[in-house]
Amino acid sequence: MRYCRDLPADPAIRRILVLKWSAMGDVIIATALFEDIARAFPGREIHLNTLPAWRILFEQDPRFQRLLMVDLRDRRRRIRSALEWLRQVRAGRYDLVIDLQCNDRSRLLIGLLGLTGQRIPYRLGNKRQFPYNIAPATLPRPIHTITLGRAALQSGGIPATTPRPVLHIPDRHRARARELQTTYGLTPDHYAIFLPGCNANGHLKRWGAARYAALAKLLHAEGLERIVLIGGPDEVDECQRIAQACDAWLVNLCGQTAILDIPPLCQSARFIVANDTGTAHLASVTPTPMLVLCGPTDPRRVKPLGDNVRTLQADLPCINCYRKTCSHHSCMALLTPPLVLQQLRGWLDPPRDETAATVTPDQGGSTGRA
Repeated sequence: MRYCRDLPADPAIRRILVLKWSAMGDVIIATALFEDIARAFPGREIHLNTLPAWRILFEQDPRFQRLLMVDLRDRRRRIRSALEWLRQVRAGRYDLVIDLQCNDRSRLLIGLLGLTGQRIPYRLGNKRQFPYNIAPATLPRPIHTITLGRAALQSGGIPATTPRPVLHIPDRHRARARELQTTYGLTPDHYAIFLPGCNANGHLKRWGAARYAALAKLLHAEGLERIVLIGGPDEVDECQRIAQACDAWLVNLCGQTAILDIPPLCQSARFIVANDTGTAHLASVTPTPMLVLCGPTDPRRVKPLGDNVRTLQADLPCINCYRKTCSHHSCMALLTPPLVLQQLRGWLDPPRDETAATVTPDQGGSTGRA
């Protein structure tokens, strides 16, 4: 097996397949790796295999000449979906597959390709095991998903240097963001964005509506003109509770934005406060300062990319428990609104470029402890 190789220098690699099927946050993190791949292989044909739910993120992305959308997570059609995946990938006749998913299913499917007579010459993954013939020797810990992906790319001679996610935002979404700013009086750099929700199954990751409302009042008293709430269907009730506790200066946009409307809105904000949620990763495609409040999840693993992103977590023995139920939720209760306000003070007054430059970048993230 060739576990190390300078793949970009090989002219025989003409068509490349990139695999990434995860939830939105992990897919958005992977867009930094997509950028590295596109830069390393100019003029080659690159196809992306992701889930149908993420078509909207990439349907106008010039880095990819084709999107393969097979729903491999539908348990009712598992065998049929696997056969369809094998059919489409066989037809692609790829010279290189870059597996950024690297789970049992992706390894099985890539291995099955060889049994069907369509063996891909170069198979890059993050572990030295079947079916990969290019992979890193070791992996550092703690393992953030970007660490895994960068190590895999570097084992194939692909420079992995893109510092934050990269999405291509169509003009219609930028226009929609401008329309919302005009409608609600959102002057660039004079509003903050809150991302107060998360998937309903991970409710312990939420800081809580009462705390977000208290922080909003403190920030408005400090002179910030507007606070904007953004969220999806699982977060409507949470955002409504925050809005009901505040006055007209708080703008509740939950349910009013498409996914790609969100980055342009975040681009013009003074700063962002978020839970550990996929929307925080979406916001991280911009250089806007962001504070992510972590409780049961490990900031070293879940922090959005970028040296403009900080995390805050209580210093407790039970942090990073990843539990779904808890009798006390102390990890979030100890992050009081005044304490969070202290973390944001440096972003309230100075120009954004200066504050972003003060955050020290590191592989696991700039992490504060309360």
